[in-house]
Amino acid sequence: MNNIETNTAYRSGFISIIGRPNVGKSTFLNRVIGQKIAIMSDKPQTTRNKVQGVLTTEDSQMIFIDTPGIHKPKHKLGDFMMKIAQNTLKEVDLVLFMVNVEEGFGRGDEFIIEKLKGVKTPVFLVLNKIDQLHPDELLPIMEKYNKLYDFKATVPISALEGNNVENLLKEIKNFLPEGPQFYPADQVTDHPERFIVSELIREKALHLTREEVPHSLAVMIDKMQPRGDKDIIDVMATIVVERASQKGIVIGKQGSMLKEIGKRARTDIENLLGSKVYLELWVKVQKDWRNKMSNLKDFGFREDDY
Repeated sequence: MNNIETNTAYRSGFISIIGRPNVGKSTFLNRVIGQKIAIMSDKPQTTRNKVQGVLTTEDSQMIFIDTPGIHKPKHKLGDFMMKIAQNTLKEVDLVLFMVNVEEGFGRGDEFIIEKLKGVKTPVFLVLNKIDQLHPDELLPIMEKYNKLYDFKATVPISALEGNNVENLLKEIKNFLPEGPQFYPADQVTDHPERFIVSELIREKALHLTREEVPHSLAVMIDKMQPRGDKDIIDVMATIVVERASQKGIVIGKQGSMLKEIGKRARTDIENLLGSKVYLELWVKVQKDWRNKMSNLKDFGFREDDY
């Protein structure tokens, strides 16, 4: 009886997911939470702010923080993203250092490991995208990383396919301290719905415009409210770009691109809100917004994270 009581002590804690850009951090977070709260793209630097996902079970609560990929900043937005990623290392109970086994060891990994050596927070090595490798290729990769840092655990997974994710969650839970339930059991993120709606729109715009409009794109929610007694939520949003040429790309011929962005985003937003959605999008140019702190605040980049 005593053993059962000990094993079922409630555990909780904060877990930061770090790694080079595009290693699958957002895919992992969405897999764990069971719904989309972080946008996914094959372009690096899609995550700009700290996205917290909450996983609550009968005996634990894990609060995951999906951070921007650690990289060399090229503008104020990049500098902002880097500080977010590095600051979380000191604020959490556990760090998941995620790597893409397809890419192999690189300078970015070396840079991150050097940063990890300066913090006391325990670190798990998470080898993602193992579905893309033959099992024989995995061991040398594991040995390479473990020679460079004393990881508390090394867990290979496929966030996309779900392979070994449950085992990783068990490892995390066992490592977390006993603690309280920080969030209600039915809460999956600490971000307001408006933030997630803006991210869903940004995701579709990134997917559809591909390389033509990289990361000089932001989304502002101008209005989001139910329409009287009808089961419809009106969402008005503005897509902000840096150049007039980008505005033309986002709008498309006779508005075709903007219409497709809205169509795809509306599906995800309706799934999120559990209601029919009327979505109206505009596009405006705001030159060099990524280098202006006042604009960054307007787009939801919180000063206390900077």
